[in-house]
Amino acid sequence: MEIPALFIGLILCLSLRELNSALKQRAEFTEEKTSAGVNTEAPSVKCKLQGTTRLPAFSMDGDYAIGGVFSIHRYMHAVMHNYTMMPEPLRCTGRIDSRELRLSHTMVFAIEEINNSTELLPGIKLGYEIHDSCASVPLAMHVTFQLSNGLDPVFYTREECSQSGMVMAIVGESGSTQSISMSRIIGAFNIPQVSHFATCACLSDKQQYPSFFRTIPSDQFQADALAKLIKHFGWTWIGAVRSDSDYGNNGMASFLDTAQREGICVEYSESFYRTHPHSRIQRIAEVIRRSTSLVIVAFAASGDLKILLEELSRWPSPSRQWIGSESWVTNPDMLRFSACAGAIGFGIQKSVIPGLTEFLLDLSPTKVTASPVLTEFWEDAFNCRLAKSAAIDESVCDGTEDIKTLQDPYTDTSQLRITNMVYKAVYAIAHAIHNEVCQDTNSTAQCDKFTRIESKQVVSQLKKVNFSQNGYDVSFDANGDPVARYELVNWQKSESGSIEMVTVGRYDASLTDGQEFHINRKLTWVEGRTEVPVSVCSNSCSPGTRKVLQKGKPICCYDCIPCPEGEISNATDSPDCSPCPKEFWPNAERDTCLPKPVEFLSFDEVLGIILAAFSVAGAGFAIITAAVFFHHRTSPIVRANNSELSFLLLFSLTLCFLCSLTFIGAPSDWSCMLRHTAFGITFVLCISCVLGKTIVVLMAFKATLPGSNVMKWFGPPQQRMTVVFFTFIQVLICTIWLLLRPPFPMKNLTIFKERIILECALGSAIGFWAVLGYIGLLALFCFVLAVLARKLPDNFNEAKLITFSMLIFCAVWITFIPAYVSSPGKFTVAVEIFAILASSFGLILCIFAPKCFIILFKPEKNTKKHLMNKYQS
Repeated sequence: MEIPALFIGLILCLSLRELNSALKQRAEFTEEKTSAGVNTEAPSVKCKLQGTTRLPAFSMDGDYAIGGVFSIHRYMHAVMHNYTMMPEPLRCTGRIDSRELRLSHTMVFAIEEINNSTELLPGIKLGYEIHDSCASVPLAMHVTFQLSNGLDPVFYTREECSQSGMVMAIVGESGSTQSISMSRIIGAFNIPQVSHFATCACLSDKQQYPSFFRTIPSDQFQADALAKLIKHFGWTWIGAVRSDSDYGNNGMASFLDTAQREGICVEYSESFYRTHPHSRIQRIAEVIRRSTSLVIVAFAASGDLKILLEELSRWPSPSRQWIGSESWVTNPDMLRFSACAGAIGFGIQKSVIPGLTEFLLDLSPTKVTASPVLTEFWEDAFNCRLAKSAAIDESVCDGTEDIKTLQDPYTDTSQLRITNMVYKAVYAIAHAIHNEVCQDTNSTAQCDKFTRIESKQVVSQLKKVNFSQNGYDVSFDANGDPVARYELVNWQKSESGSIEMVTVGRYDASLTDGQEFHINRKLTWVEGRTEVPVSVCSNSCSPGTRKVLQKGKPICCYDCIPCPEGEISNATDSPDCSPCPKEFWPNAERDTCLPKPVEFLSFDEVLGIILAAFSVAGAGFAIITAAVFFHHRTSPIVRANNSELSFLLLFSLTLCFLCSLTFIGAPSDWSCMLRHTAFGITFVLCISCVLGKTIVVLMAFKATLPGSNVMKWFGPPQQRMTVVFFTFIQVLICTIWLLLRPPFPMKNLTIFKERIILECALGSAIGFWAVLGYIGLLALFCFVLAVLARKLPDNFNEAKLITFSMLIFCAVWITFIPAYVSSPGKFTVAVEIFAILASSFGLILCIFAPKCFIILFKPEKNTKKHLMNKYQS
């Protein structure tokens, strides 16, 4: 923290005064000893304190003295320095902090309780010297120097003057900033300091603060607990205010570091101090009013936060959920701010100290008038003046005032939290002194009050103390810190409308990770709501989307973007989307991967049924045609058109129709090899028959010419050999294809991203196109011969019919190639089946349909006479 300029000036002034006093003192000692002829090795040394001695607020002599520093007053009077004369003594101003007064009296109560104990330090009386620091660094440093030297302005000692009048230990201070300044001073003298309320994590550094201990946990534990609390309720967008002091700055730094690791973002972080100009407080209040975050974390001292809350209460502003640090959230004096109703935070565990209430209320007029501090407290509490200090126009206390009827933090012992920390601090020091000057034998302890001990011995013993007091364990770790245990406190409105602190849970840092935090009661939130308020910069991204940070804003401010195609996110607020495995695809919400549907041309779908029906119908038509031809095999029209080739052609057409069925259904190893080879062989057999018939037509025409003997070279044996030869070539091509790289079933994942195409891979594309090319070559050859023979006077014009059939065949397969290449998925198979069926129907309809029509419906034309007349004409 940057200490204000006034404090820096005062510190420098004090330091120069102390240095000047030491030098002057040493000179006076030397002068006195020399003038008196005293040996410098004399056992007695005269010491003289320089500067103004500040009287303690409360004190008592004892065998061993314990110092105490509390912020009994809230402010220190500002002193103007002209640096030409000695500055006036530092003095306090403002009202007395009743809670701090209670803490100081708790120290007195603990010391008196120890002095009356027969087990702890029996026969030894502890003294105390309690000072008021006025919650200021300069005055805290001043009383620290005084506690290191004593109160007597002149005294004799056998030791060095710097070691005289030193207290055994100091309890305090309440503020971290003051404690840091004190510890830097007394650490050089090895004087132990046990604070009850200084929570700055920086004080755990034993290199800088070797003699510092505390009975209250470090802010590091509280910061971690607050961050986990905020994370627990799902708040990711918060505001932060803090005291501009070591307590506030270090505590907030620890909290922000933990909050960042927990994914919590801070909209604003403002610091302020009670002595800052009012304009700065107004600016921070305006920042809070304009903010969008509904949760405010306040790591501030209660005296500082009061000023901010008073400013916020001047003008109506949106309600905020306050999250408080121990310093103010358990301070009963803060409950008057209704705007903080519903506040939650961590507080030190409540405790019960037997006899303390009676001790605090035991304020007789004699005790009050004997102490200026108690006098001021009494007059402020009852709004009257004691007789000695009353002015003419002021009311005089008449003696009927009863402190038991006073509603004040001093008398309120229902929430003994920090009070217990003071109580434990005094007992820790007492145990350390006991372990150094007492010998425990059996059930009794023997103590020597004349044993001189040094403060560094108390430091050593404090590191080892481990005891229980009122059911609470007291011990210190290597950093001088206790085990961190907190209560979760909630400000709830009672039936009467007043705000009261209710313990709703606990936090124990000694438990395993994830088990420290526990809520056992229902919480009340801001404005008395029972549902948890929502404070986020951006709403959570649902599964199926991912977070995209908004430019220039914290990580908690983002947009929710749907996952790209093929990717999912199955968690809320996912930063990235993950792609699905190859055979999976996202559902419509893109929050889970589902198996891709497998697609193939099946017998269950309409297209497959239609194609299968046409295939079976075509095969049936070929069989019927064959039956008709067989029944009329002796008729002239059958005999004249080479019945043997006709039957072989009808057989091959039947196979062509049926082979299309192998293309329907889920591909398998056998179906993939069968469909292409069967198709290739049957079609070659079919084209070979058509080619044989075409050649027969041509040869028959030449055979009718005079002197021609051609038919003897192309009789039935030669025709059969031609068909076998052409078919054998295709069989050979298919065999080589199957042996080298046969077709196989595969899952095609590239054509469609969202589904799997189950198809037959060609294995060898060369083999497939060789089979198809050979069919095309025979078809082209057959087509050319048919064209040449189309005008020949053949019987029943068969050459023309072959020409038409081959024209259809070639047209189908020429258009098949681009359609096959461009058709996606199962439609590739459908195109191939369509080509097979179309070309097969073209052959059977063009070649056999006219003849069947004559056989069945024009029998008068199916005669030799009619045939000869047609030929002769």
